[in-house]
Amino acid sequence: MTLKKTLRLILLIGVFLFVIVNVVAFLQARSLVNNPLQERSVMDKTPEDFGLTYENVQVTTSDNLVLNGWYMAGQNSALIIMQHGYKWNRIGHLEEARMFVNAGYGVLITSVRSHDINPGEKITFGVDEMKDLDAWTNYALALPGIDPVKIGMLGDSLGASMAIQYAQDHETISAVVAHSAFSSMQDTIETSVTHYTGLPPFPFAPLIKIWAELDLGISIDTIDAKKWIPNISPRPVLLIHSLDDEVISGVSGELLFNAAHEPKQLWLESGVGHADFDVAMPEQYEKRVVGFFNQYFFDD
Repeated sequence: MTLKKTLRLILLIGVFLFVIVNVVAFLQARSLVNNPLQERSVMDKTPEDFGLTYENVQVTTSDNLVLNGWYMAGQNSALIIMQHGYKWNRIGHLEEARMFVNAGYGVLITSVRSHDINPGEKITFGVDEMKDLDAWTNYALALPGIDPVKIGMLGDSLGASMAIQYAQDHETISAVVAHSAFSSMQDTIETSVTHYTGLPPFPFAPLIKIWAELDLGISIDTIDAKKWIPNISPRPVLLIHSLDDEVISGVSGELLFNAAHEPKQLWLESGVGHADFDVAMPEQYEKRVVGFFNQYFFDD
């Protein structure tokens, strides 16, 4: 084979590989930012399965989406709004709900667009979902017997980052617990891409980012909880993160803590799964999390 033919073959192979890699990245990006109803986890439990008395509740967002949630009344005038994570649903918060109800708190387990049984397919990682949290917070404020200065928010994973994002602009949220939040999309993209797709970070993470941005029409770089968290102060925040988190970069908790202003608390552990503190160490989780809200809502 002549040198010219060899170079032509190498070029053709390079173009072929480039196309294949981009097709794979495009398909993975589309899967990551879309969550069709038929592909979501089945809602096979309710608070009743955990011995909790509850109401099915709904809110309508400013762009006319109807969202579904569960409300459990409390006895101490305080309310915890609980927000699930990426491609999760309300069921994941039922153990924590029982923990709070037993401590006297009211609990509102919320859900957002493109999740749970709600309309929508696109996940915008907090961009459009702020309308959802706004609708839920307005609902919380209208509940009878709730002290408006004793409304806290607890989020898991993406829900934790959205809680930080929402609380920065809404003083109605008096305290935040962020359980396994990402510090920014850019900080965790390599870790998260590998977890959800099984693909190596290079070359796929940057390509998936590009295709996801094109699909959503947003810049991933603007989704940065490190920029939001300082604005929560002087309201308190508790950050919980595993150093061995395989879903969201293990350094995210420390990065958020360093960016936050006082009052702030950080709970780091090794050997705990992603957003799994409540399951891995339930007694310690209850003591720290309920104790955090008690400290700021009821201690003089």
